Amino acid sequence: MFGIPGKSPVALTPRAVKQITRLMAKDDAYGLRLGVKKGGCAGMEYTLEFAAEAEPHDEIVEQDGARVMIAPMAQMFLFGTEIDYETSLLESGFRFNNPNVAEACGCGESIKFKDMPEADRPGA
Repeated sequence: MFGIPGKSPVALTPRAVKQITRLMAKDDAYGLRLGVKKGGCAGMEYTLEFAAEAEPHDEIVEQDGARVMIAPMAQMFLFGTEIDYETSLLESGFRFNNPNVAEACGCGESIKFKDMPEADRPGA
């Protein structure tokens, strides 16, 4: 586990909690698993998928019925992140306000982390 003992690695806004609980109920899922992988125009991108159960080393964040599991390889990159859910006329989706991000591309889904050599990135 990375970060501060007793402190949640990520924070969920009320809108994110509402959407996550809605998705969990719709798909009868245990929760959503959040991770990062190589890809996108900035080098990395977030992954979010339904999970039927927690994996042994997942960090579990529970808030008002919403459950997010953070994959082990992603924990150090996501610490301090606020997860929000926004709806606009053109699109709706989760937004990650991550203090560990150095750059993000225009699509908003691809990121580059601060002070991270290429060899240390997940999947490298």
